[in-house]
Amino acid sequence: MADPTRRSLLDELFELDGQTLGQLEQRLPMTRFGVMKHLKVLEEAGLVTTRKRGREKLHFLNPVPIRLVHDRWVSKYAEPWAATLSGLKQRIEEEPEMTTQAEIDAQSSGKRPWTAGPTDKVFEVYIKTTPERLWKAITDDETRRKYSFGVGVRSDWTLGASIETYHPSGIAIGEGEILELEPPLRLVHSFTAGWSEDVKSEGTSRVTWEIEPVGDSCRLTLTHDQLRESANSELYGGWPMILSGLKTLLETGETLTTPGSLRYAQA
Repeated sequence: MADPTRRSLLDELFELDGQTLGQLEQRLPMTRFGVMKHLKVLEEAGLVTTRKRGREKLHFLNPVPIRLVHDRWVSKYAEPWAATLSGLKQRIEEEPEMTTQAEIDAQSSGKRPWTAGPTDKVFEVYIKTTPERLWKAITDDETRRKYSFGVGVRSDWTLGASIETYHPSGIAIGEGEILELEPPLRLVHSFTAGWSEDVKSEGTSRVTWEIEPVGDSCRLTLTHDQLRESANSELYGGWPMILSGLKTLLETGETLTTPGSLRYAQA
């Protein structure tokens, strides 16, 4: 992260997720081999994850490790100051004429703009646990509420069955249908959000949970795709914090107490 080229690569994927090596190479003043070396470092750090699509290899920004760093070392007391100073630095360094109307609207709403690719969001995290324990944490209602902002899940966990996510306060979070089911390694379901009129209008997307044993740990890859172009970031913006909470719960038995987690859990 200290290397400016690697930060530039992450910035490029933040602006447009799912880029090929050729696309990234065109944006940086270095050879194809140089870009490959930097991407390899970012992949090994878990900050970039890749997916094959035909003959192309697509690169996706994986914000989960950054979220984990934030949750571990930015305390609930330090976060307001850190956010304020970071925002001040950004405003001072940016040229006024470079600010777009979309960014102005995002700042006025208090939301950070997310302008990643239109259809695929890929998140990856390594968790020291077994596939069976991880599967249970994903599908068990009581466990799910502990790391998912208080949101539980209901289903009879059979192929073609309905799946519902809900908040105990009565808010219907989302619903869908189980499309693929291979316990304890793979779960695919459709998802139609329901917590606001804005997200209801987004239609149906798809969520895939993939669990791969790696030594005494598991690699969990969550893919949220079949989103419409320029989809509302509320649909997928919460996954990094949810996956961070899942990792923390399974590895330590504790729940996150960052301001964001508490705010959503008490909503």
